[in-house]
Amino acid sequence: MKSRLLIFLVGLVTPMVAILLLFPWWNRVEPFVFGFPFNYFWVFLWMFLTAACLYIAFKMDPANRREDE
Repeated sequence: MKSRLLIFLVGLVTPMVAILLLFPWWNRVEPFVFGFPFNYFWVFLWMFLTAACLYIAFKMDPANRREDE
């Protein structure tokens, strides 16, 4: 059960904290990053980072390991 908690933290809590709870710190228009205001860049970046977090959580889960490896 302990490993499942870590998987839950990596896969769900990390992106949720980064997007929702850190809002007061990244809520600004400037600076511009790649031509986007920082708000849009932050949310767009976390779309990819959330997928990466879910992939890492999937690989960490012992239920997803193959028997032949």
